[in-house]
Amino acid sequence: MKAAVLHALDHMVVEEVQLPSIDDDSMLMKVEAVGICGSDIRIYHHGNSRVELPQILGHESSGRIVAVGANVTKFKVGDRVSLGADVPCGECVFCEAGIGNNCQINYAMGYQFAGSFADYVLLNKMMVNFGPIHNIPDHVSHEEAALAEPLACVINALELSNIRLGDTVVVIGAGPIGCMLVEVAKMMGATKVILVQRSRPRLELAKQFGAHAYICSNEENAIERVLEETGGLGADVVITSNPSPEAQVDAIHMAKNRARVNFFGGLPKGKSLVTLDTNIIHYKELFVHGAHGSLPSHHQKAIDLIASGAIDMKKYISHTFPLDDIQEAIRTAESHVGMRVIVKP
Repeated sequence: MKAAVLHALDHMVVEEVQLPSIDDDSMLMKVEAVGICGSDIRIYHHGNSRVELPQILGHESSGRIVAVGANVTKFKVGDRVSLGADVPCGECVFCEAGIGNNCQINYAMGYQFAGSFADYVLLNKMMVNFGPIHNIPDHVSHEEAALAEPLACVINALELSNIRLGDTVVVIGAGPIGCMLVEVAKMMGATKVILVQRSRPRLELAKQFGAHAYICSNEENAIERVLEETGGLGADVVITSNPSPEAQVDAIHMAKNRARVNFFGGLPKGKSLVTLDTNIIHYKELFVHGAHGSLPSHHQKAIDLIASGAIDMKKYISHTFPLDDIQEAIRTAESHVGMRVIVKP
């Protein structure tokens, strides 16, 4: 089969590789669509401690089951499925508690397990038994279903931030994830959502997703504007959805007393030590937390939202490339000129 193999940093080659063979407990999926995530780009340039090269990346995907092992009963050949990324081991204290995205082994598709930048992807026993694999209805395209993975991460983040009816929510970062946060926050009861973004073209692109106020932080003081929008009190929830240390510093200044501040966007290596005025956290009684990945249950919720039409995932797809053009697809995703980039093997 054909696959895009990352052999070394900044060196990915589309080449013929051995078709994975299944055992009695695994399955094989024909990949129909796979999204390019920011984490794929970070691994491409900087590597990851969980990724041993050479490896096939890609964890936002969907396709058709083409082979199943003798012991597999949950799925059958011909099923249209969507895959998430985080794979609980199913045995550790965190997995037993139902929070497998905190599994200390932290297995994931496209990390320890070969991913979907390929014609086919192997779904091993652990993925079949505990991982995020869910059937998709016929009216949902494979391209839409591939993006259930980032939507699942959004759902996890907003649940952890305990969005309540009537909340004002600030989202810092207007990429595809930030725009999903806007949409789902409103569904969960937020009555005012403020979107902050440095780039004016990106902010204009994001206006189709229905925030109530838009702030271009390159053109005005975002903290002052948030306070103006909230009667001087700040927001009930502030979520950073970008790899910016400055955004984390700004977030606590935008927060209302007893607000929830979610550092959702991971920071680049070497830039994650951020100086915060902890007196603000102390006197405002802020709840500062993170959010990482998602659970299989979040992935199912994401599929349900897409299938119901509550989220129009087509709006998040701006570019599509064949697998042979994976380098151009990565460059396009890096350029931030559109929304999500989809690769179709």
